[in-house]
Amino acid sequence: MSWILLIIGGLFEVAFASCLGKAKETTGMESAWWMIGFLLSLTVSMFLLYKATQELPIGTAYAVWTGIGAVGTVLVGIFVFKEPATFWRIFFISTLIASIIGLKFVSTH
Repeated sequence: MSWILLIIGGLFEVAFASCLGKAKETTGMESAWWMIGFLLSLTVSMFLLYKATQELPIGTAYAVWTGIGAVGTVLVGIFVFKEPATFWRIFFISTLIASIIGLKFVSTH
């Protein structure tokens, strides 16, 4: 169950980073709504990370959480914000995904 909470928390990390990106692109009340989304996503993400670390090693949990957030945010950047999808970006995101999977398999919990 801790791994599921951690994955969901990582997805909320992607959400809060994406909300920041949208808030940057907008103004006025629309920007304020994106900032509210950011704060809510941040709160949920941190809470789920906290819950996951009650059973998982903090180093592994934090690395996986930030990895999910990093990979997801890069993918949102490419598909939503039209950032470049260069060979090297995709290559290093792939190595990050492999590292996240590796940490899951070598975890003691």
